[in-house]
Amino acid sequence: MTAASPQARPARNEDVEAAVGTLCRAFADYPWTRHVIAAEEHERRLAEFQRLFLSRVGLEHGRVWVTPGCEAVSVWTTPESTGVGAVFAELTGRFVELAGDRWEYFERAETALAPHRPRDPVWFLGSVGVDPSQQGRGLAGVVIRPGLQEADRAGVPSFLETSDERNVEIYRRFGFEVQTEVQVPDGGPLTWTMWRAPRR
Repeated sequence: MTAASPQARPARNEDVEAAVGTLCRAFADYPWTRHVIAAEEHERRLAEFQRLFLSRVGLEHGRVWVTPGCEAVSVWTTPESTGVGAVFAELTGRFVELAGDRWEYFERAETALAPHRPRDPVWFLGSVGVDPSQQGRGLAGVVIRPGLQEADRAGVPSFLETSDERNVEIYRRFGFEVQTEVQVPDGGPLTWTMWRAPRR
């Protein structure tokens, strides 16, 4: 990054649609979402998934950072995100509808990953995306670093999952290390869980 690089800022409600657009473009061919969201009207379904996660989970119960024009977005849950379970329970019917004929695959994929998710408090990087037209400018780091800094200040580890092997080396640059490799059932993608110890 250079001195002219953009700075991250906390997202606001008025950023939701631009941020959703960025995440949808970033996740257009992502192996996980292709596996668990129906192919029919995939783009519409993906957009609504991202909108619900961003607005109902990230903005209401977690932390969301964006670049000034929402070219990059990160969505986190934190140890203080105590209402997330209730939100997911409330939205289950909507998620079933959006997953469509992939809902059973979604459930089995989540079941496969559940044992590898931390039970102790963590900062969980639930989603991060950079508009494909803006990739290669270091913008992922711009929106990831604020969460890592907050986790470090709190003395809490950070955690993420990725289903794209190319991302593994990117996240290693931020101090994450692979914990497990999980083969998602039903022909799903290999998924890496990654952990980063807090830094003092």
